[in-house]
Amino acid sequence: MELTALFLSELDREVGRSRRALEQVPEGKHDWKPHEKSMIFGYLTDMVATMPTWITMMVKQDELDIAPKGGQQHPRGARNTSTEYLQALDKAAADARAALEGTDEAHLQTPWRLLAGGQVVMELPRHEMIRDTINHWAHHRGQMTVYLRLMGATVPAIYGPSADDKRFS
Repeated sequence: MELTALFLSELDREVGRSRRALEQVPEGKHDWKPHEKSMIFGYLTDMVATMPTWITMMVKQDELDIAPKGGQQHPRGARNTSTEYLQALDKAAADARAALEGTDEAHLQTPWRLLAGGQVVMELPRHEMIRDTINHWAHHRGQMTVYLRLMGATVPAIYGPSADDKRFS
């Protein structure tokens, strides 16, 4: 199986899983966090909704500086409702799908760089960075479901049943 087909299949599965989690976002909890050292729920939820944009960047750009010296960082959306997060997920997933459909195996073997303040902090072939991104996405979605549990919201079935949702898919 080609890498592009593998990533497209995985993207579809992970979008569905993320959709189920984002459907449970309670309103008015954007700034909630379970501990003073934890990230706020709105930031975490926004990452789950928009992480497919990272795949698009890894296909279309050669690098990303997450802390540019000029201070220009990528602003996060001002989303607060489940509907807004789902719309962001749909757009991010559509763009990632288009990027993957528009690339080839040779391009996915080329290096991609992550920078901080102009310094390379990681350089790997694009396909490895995309794999790490999908794993990172699953990690943050799992973190998000813990937040949902702690807030008393429904925890959806993701890879199997939860106490609230008995589905296996």
